[in-house]
Amino acid sequence: MTSLYLITTGAVLLYMTCWFIAAQIRGRNDIADVAWGLGFILAAVVSLIAAGTYPLRGLLVSGLVLAWGTRLALHIHSRNRGRGEDPRYKKWREEWGRWFVLRSFLQVFMLQGLLLVLVSVPVIYINAAPPTPYTWLDGLGVAVWLTGFCFEAIGDLQLLRFIRNPANKGKLMTSGLWRYTRHPNYFGEVTLWWGIWLIVLATLGAWMTIIGPLTITILILKVSGIPMLEKTYEERADFQEYKRRTSAFFPMPPRS
Repeated sequence: MTSLYLITTGAVLLYMTCWFIAAQIRGRNDIADVAWGLGFILAAVVSLIAAGTYPLRGLLVSGLVLAWGTRLALHIHSRNRGRGEDPRYKKWREEWGRWFVLRSFLQVFMLQGLLLVLVSVPVIYINAAPPTPYTWLDGLGVAVWLTGFCFEAIGDLQLLRFIRNPANKGKLMTSGLWRYTRHPNYFGEVTLWWGIWLIVLATLGAWMTIIGPLTITILILKVSGIPMLEKTYEERADFQEYKRRTSAFFPMPPRS
């Protein structure tokens, strides 16, 4: 199992190095966001092939990762097409100065690759695990994954349509799923990874792979997800009102 993790990690880091080179050629680091979803597909495929056993549960989980990663990459590519570099990456470009290239390689692409592998631990584990009978955890996991996938996909689509409407320029998205949570897409992403873990949990010893969903949960709630995004809106009065009445993560009825 250790060799499988090492092989997958090596493949992911090589993959992210290629994206780093492409980012320097194109002059925009935000293509790392497109690389994120596709990187999980790579981790699933490499670990599945390297393990060489092709268990049904592993094929199921890898299929779910393929569906999620493909949709996310296409969405981000569509969202960024025709726009300048994401403000977060543009700010780092200005702040890092002469260390920009090195810090981009280490802090954007390599770090993202390592985090990607950590989140993928349940997928890598199940692709090498011996086959076991399906249990109620498999059904529950698929249901949780579907809930998360729908929240992320619908939330992204609603926001994309809102942004592309010229009448909404300068306004906040506060309708649809965004009425019940300030980040339906983030809630969806975290939820679907817990769904994958529940499927994997049906296998002996798989509880240790909880590092995967825990990593993505911490990243989104405490590090690069919600805190970083909301920092760009904290000076706006309309956002403070939206923040006061709308749940940050879990979907809940708006507060009066």
